[in-house]
Amino acid sequence: MNVDAAELANRLTDPALTVLDVRSEAEYDGSGGVGCDPRQGHIPGARNLDVGVLARCETVEQVHEVVGLPEGAEIVAYCHSGSRSALAVQILRAAGYEARNYEGSWHEWSRLEGSPLET
Repeated sequence: MNVDAAELANRLTDPALTVLDVRSEAEYDGSGGVGCDPRQGHIPGARNLDVGVLARCETVEQVHEVVGLPEGAEIVAYCHSGSRSALAVQILRAAGYEARNYEGSWHEWSRLEGSPLET
């Protein structure tokens, strides 16, 4: 149910995979990231959807509406440390998505030598 940094890096250009950053918009764009991370921004190609938006959905239809992908789509979610993304994965899986968590999340990605990022 989880994905590691190597698999994610190898699949960044895979059109079948949606990478979902469930942090706040400020964390996503790098303007308000966590100070312990050496670099700020997001994984290239990742879409931003704050986990709070997902958590407020009351129906599967609402989840599909905010995610904007068909049921069954493959999604990898990440946050800063893997906790918020774990919650997002539970919500996404309950809504019928093939969702997995990148547990290392931004805390790991920002430290990996050569890992690409966008702001």
